[in-house]
Amino acid sequence: MGSETMAQAEALQRALTSIDVSDPYLYQQDSWRPLFSQLRRDDPVHYCEASRFGPYWSVTRYDDIFTVELDHENYSSSSELGGIQIADQPKGRELANFIRMDPPGHTAQRRTVAPSNLANFEPLIRKRTADVLDALPRGETFDWVTRVSVELTNMMLATLFDFPWADRERLTWWSDVAIANVDSADAVVHSEDARFAELTKMGEYFRKLWDARADAPPAFDLISMLARADATRNMPPREFIGTLSLLIVGGNDTTRNSMSGGLMALVENPEQFELVRSRHELIPNLVAEIIRYQTPVLHMRRTARNDVELAGRRIAKGDKVVMWYISGNRDEEKIERADEFIVDRPKPRQHLSFGAGIHRCVGDRLAEQQLRILWEEILQRNFRFKIMGPPQRLYSNFIRGIRALPVQIISQGA
Repeated sequence: MGSETMAQAEALQRALTSIDVSDPYLYQQDSWRPLFSQLRRDDPVHYCEASRFGPYWSVTRYDDIFTVELDHENYSSSSELGGIQIADQPKGRELANFIRMDPPGHTAQRRTVAPSNLANFEPLIRKRTADVLDALPRGETFDWVTRVSVELTNMMLATLFDFPWADRERLTWWSDVAIANVDSADAVVHSEDARFAELTKMGEYFRKLWDARADAPPAFDLISMLARADATRNMPPREFIGTLSLLIVGGNDTTRNSMSGGLMALVENPEQFELVRSRHELIPNLVAEIIRYQTPVLHMRRTARNDVELAGRRIAKGDKVVMWYISGNRDEEKIERADEFIVDRPKPRQHLSFGAGIHRCVGDRLAEQQLRILWEEILQRNFRFKIMGPPQRLYSNFIRGIRALPVQIISQGA
């Protein structure tokens, strides 16, 4: 190797060593693409030795992420080992739930909350979606996130829990508390103690509903099912709070941010919007492409149970292993023209946004159903939109969130 080649190799290694994709600012500024592109090309299983979250491995390619997802013998989700986010759960404030469990405990609890009879929800979702869309102002700027994304997911959550309707905005608040980065200036809570206090209040509220339904005739809302199932009826207090937090966030953030990100993607790619206008049969493809393109959950973390090798890198027992879904969904070796928004892809559901294997999102079909109905109703009204300013993005390395999106409906067909 010549001196010039060696110098180039050393410069590349220095550049790679300095990459830390855990910085929430990257996602708030939407500036993450070049870093992940470089990692996928030059160091797809990348070790970052120094970050505010400690050392960690980044898994950035689609197939390697799949490998980690499916290997729960070597890669653990357990709360006791740190959980599912790059940030360790705070000591003394750990909240267990089934996504932070390995089999067999994970399996029974997940089965309890899996949505069923989705067709029964369709008329209700459609009626609410129609009402929300018909109430939007014409020719005036409004916040799409508040008026559409939050409202629709909030109502769906209240239905799944059979939650008191007048109090349903609490569900959005608790979701925001659960996922807040406490270091952000605009976070809804600014310390782990404050987060824990608010989620404890949530637990107290749900406990009253739980106790009433445990003694009532069987019903099919999530609280009733959890209160009666052998795997969940006797959860310790912190697991109770953790499980409810998971269900609220899972039922809220993926769908909410896909509703907002989808509108942005279609307005920014008007030829794709026109394509789906002319071919409504593409709506299921559109939904899958929105979920891939937005990637509402940026990463999931595992902890190595054993010394293990992945793509030629030696990972030590106890190391943090972070699967960056946002990168896997942009892997050009797996997804053709992965950085483009294309509504008629041949394999639109080939994405990692729901995870894979035993930890695949339990509400994936319900999220797709809500998004499908939203776009069916929008296209039926022939709405056309103009985005009136930049989105406000969430300061987070876990949820790719859109906090506000100013929009106008600029025309409507007959």
